[in-house]
Amino acid sequence: MVQGTTSDAGKSTVVAALCRLLCRQGVRVVPLKPQNMALNSAVTVDGGEIGRAQALQAQAACLPAHTDMNPVLLKPSSDTGAQVIIHGKVRADMNARDYHQYKTVAMGAVLESYARLQRTYDAIIVEGAGSPAEVNLRDRDIANMGFAEAVDCPVILVADIDRGGVFAHFLGTLACLSESEQKRIIGFVINRFRGDVSLLEPGLKWLEEKTGKPVLAVLPYLHGLQLDAEDAIQSSQSSNGKFKVIVPVIPRISNHTDFDALRTHPDVDLQFIGLGTAIPAADLIILPGSKNTRADLEFLLQQGWQHAIEKHLRYGGKVIGICGGYQMLGQMVSDPLGVEGKPGDTEGLALIDITTELTADKRLEQVSGVCIFGDTQVPVIGYEIHMGITYASNDTLPVFNISGQDEGARSPDDLILGTYLHGLFDHPDACHALLKWAGLQSDLKPDLAALREQSIDRIADACEPLLAALQRL
Repeated sequence: MVQGTTSDAGKSTVVAALCRLLCRQGVRVVPLKPQNMALNSAVTVDGGEIGRAQALQAQAACLPAHTDMNPVLLKPSSDTGAQVIIHGKVRADMNARDYHQYKTVAMGAVLESYARLQRTYDAIIVEGAGSPAEVNLRDRDIANMGFAEAVDCPVILVADIDRGGVFAHFLGTLACLSESEQKRIIGFVINRFRGDVSLLEPGLKWLEEKTGKPVLAVLPYLHGLQLDAEDAIQSSQSSNGKFKVIVPVIPRISNHTDFDALRTHPDVDLQFIGLGTAIPAADLIILPGSKNTRADLEFLLQQGWQHAIEKHLRYGGKVIGICGGYQMLGQMVSDPLGVEGKPGDTEGLALIDITTELTADKRLEQVSGVCIFGDTQVPVIGYEIHMGITYASNDTLPVFNISGQDEGARSPDDLILGTYLHGLFDHPDACHALLKWAGLQSDLKPDLAALREQSIDRIADACEPLLAALQRL
């Protein structure tokens, strides 16, 4: 099991790297994250959803993504509540206190998945969540040491030296653990190191003498990786492109991995605009997915972004809405059942003639089809994760044809496009067609899938010393 001293210490990438390395050796290896809290999710081969990082780890293990790889997924809908997803399906909406009591049930689901994976695979690489040093969460823990103790799993502890204080992170984490949990840790991994490793050696020796545990590896800081983010929006953005794309960041933004393909495009300047920031002049504005469409729509209005979008359209700019962003573009978003909060209706931006009713059933499906805008039909791939049905008037035009059915809606003046497809930019031809529709004249077609594969191989190559150290233990 790979645990971290902090969130974003590098657990996800280390798990992916070990999966790829073992896969190269012919080992039947599978990733597992017992509990994940993230708004970036992926649709699985068995028709459920899991964290996006676990789908990446599945790819590293040369496997299709499956719900047993992430049996418990929490998707926050507010600061105190989340949608609880068990084995890929929505179980309930709970506040933090209620979920804490529910953890005994969730642990049963985790152990079911673990048992199934044990019967099928030679090796399981488990990823923890956050940090095991969160002593307030120790009771009924299923994400870190609670799981490791339940299945008697050895643990390696990862810390990010780029944050600073790496030795304090290791010692402080150990100090917060019980005696049995401390014994369970078999070694340390220092991640994202830059510089001359020889200058670090006195500290490594001190740490090993202080704790009696080995430093298994010092992993380098790798620039230019194209890997799916688990949750946080990556700070690095393209800035040299001639075509400016703006994404307003709403509080419950989901699946912002939709924009990874744009981030890699040399001719695109992708910028995320946050709280208190005005939307600048742009070629294309994209409203992203949302875990709480009505609340995020209210936030958008409070920021004054509606007026910026309307001005953008008056000057001939293009707008795309994805999933929740698509719903916001319409006349009304109705939630009669209180699926995302208090029942009621919220007026949309009224930019295209659609209405949406939120429903209790969630649509989860991997899809493929063709684009039906522009000059030629080109392939598109993606996935749908949404609760709601959108009704389009006869005045709108479709965007895609998916399995013989029209999908999405475009405005009569062809300035606005809305769709439920996440991953709509992932296919190089679809990305090229969408950007051309938005006004970019470029022959470049970056291949995100190929770049992701190259990145997985790069992190695997960097982790070869770690795997060698583990196999010597």
